[in-house]
Amino acid sequence: MSGKFRYFLLIGFIGFLITFAVSAGNNLFMTSFIRGLIGFAAWFFLSFAGSWVFAFLKEQDVRSDASDLSAALQEQEQVQELDKGNSLDFTTPDQSEELNELLKQSPDNQSQSQAHEFTPLHPPKLVKTLDDKDPEELAKVVRHLTEK
Repeated sequence: MSGKFRYFLLIGFIGFLITFAVSAGNNLFMTSFIRGLIGFAAWFFLSFAGSWVFAFLKEQDVRSDASDLSAALQEQEQVQELDKGNSLDFTTPDQSEELNELLKQSPDNQSQSQAHEFTPLHPPKLVKTLDDKDPEELAKVVRHLTEK
């Protein structure tokens, strides 16, 4: 622990120096020194907490590796015993004869087989022409469009 404690103190001292150097240009000596001490405490506790978190994660990793290995072996045994989902066939039925018949048909045969001939669609017009409107209404439209 004493080796780690030295590192914590070193990191805290580096934090003190950085904070003191940044603060010294704009503040009095005592203000800079107090802010440096606060920086020392912050960096010291951050390094201590970081070390604790890494040690905790390292313990969890060792525990999980052992449990993962046993769980993986059990899972492998279960898969071998059950042998579920060996294969799934996604083939489509052979329809090559039907496609060949469609390709062999000539356009004359197709037009005879259809009962209705093509007629274009003639929808009713939805827009009124200017002839349909009276002059007063046109004047109102023009006044409305010219107003800003």
